[in-house]
Amino acid sequence: MALSLTLVCLVCSAVLGVVYAVTSDPIKAAEIAKTNASIARVLPEFDAQPVAESIEVGGSVYNYYRVPETGYAIISTVSGFGGPLSVMVGIGDDGLVCNTVVLSHSETPGLGAKCQTDEAFLGQFKGWDPAAKKLAVTKDGGDVDAITASTITSRAYSAAIANAYNVYLKLRGNE
Repeated sequence: MALSLTLVCLVCSAVLGVVYAVTSDPIKAAEIAKTNASIARVLPEFDAQPVAESIEVGGSVYNYYRVPETGYAIISTVSGFGGPLSVMVGIGDDGLVCNTVVLSHSETPGLGAKCQTDEAFLGQFKGWDPAAKKLAVTKDGGDVDAITASTITSRAYSAAIANAYNVYLKLRGNE
């Protein structure tokens, strides 16, 4: 019995090793393609190659992509209603939010998950000037119209953009 169990374990381990070796490169390529597509969605059209870097702001490390003469694509992760909410925020060299895209979330389907699809909510951030408008929901005295029945998610989304803007300010030397 021990010999049979050992052989089964060895065969299963070998199969898992082969599957990992075969799928690791396509998985990495898919992740890179997803990142590049997200950068293209949050920034205006560009010809240059994005440069990946990271910076520490307020005790947290933020990853971002610098696109010369276009702007920054900053990844900001905050705690939403259902768990982590990761947003890529495109901020142009002029300091305006170009666009945002949700990279991952754990929000409630049909409610908080609308942060990924509700064009009325997402559209309000295009061209947003964080220096002139407050990145908080109207319920909290800000200028962001929240998703109906998803105030916590809307607050988190606004906080993610605010964090990304703080990163932008530090990158530009305007802490």
